[in-house]
Amino acid sequence: QVQLVESGGGLVQAGGSLRISCAASGRTFENYAMAWFRQAPGKEREFVATVAWHGRITYVAEFMKGRFTISRDNAKSTVYLQMNSLEPVDTAVYYCAAGRVDGARNQHEYDYWGQGTQVTVSL
Repeated sequence: QVQLVESGGGLVQAGGSLRISCAASGRTFENYAMAWFRQAPGKEREFVATVAWHGRITYVAEFMKGRFTISRDNAKSTVYLQMNSLEPVDTAVYYCAAGRVDGARNQHEYDYWGQGTQVTVSL
């Protein structure tokens, strides 16, 4: 089992930045690809970004490229999502996930999930 706990969410004004974190415990963190997904009210959960186990390969959803960056620190068993130039449409609950497939963008390929952290972007 892998336990994931997100933190760092909150309220930010449009154009601002926020970094959210996900701390993992349980099985070896380095064994897993990590990802962020988000779910806005009334919408389906969508892929945001993923990072391979070694941290050298990352994928970010097309409409977030240039604004969002995913990274990980295996020594701290933590994955981060740096979000810049935030817009109200980025308002959502952001979920951290762990899986065995590097580069996976489908939520069904992830085995473990955190409880989510709320990010709200105001005008």
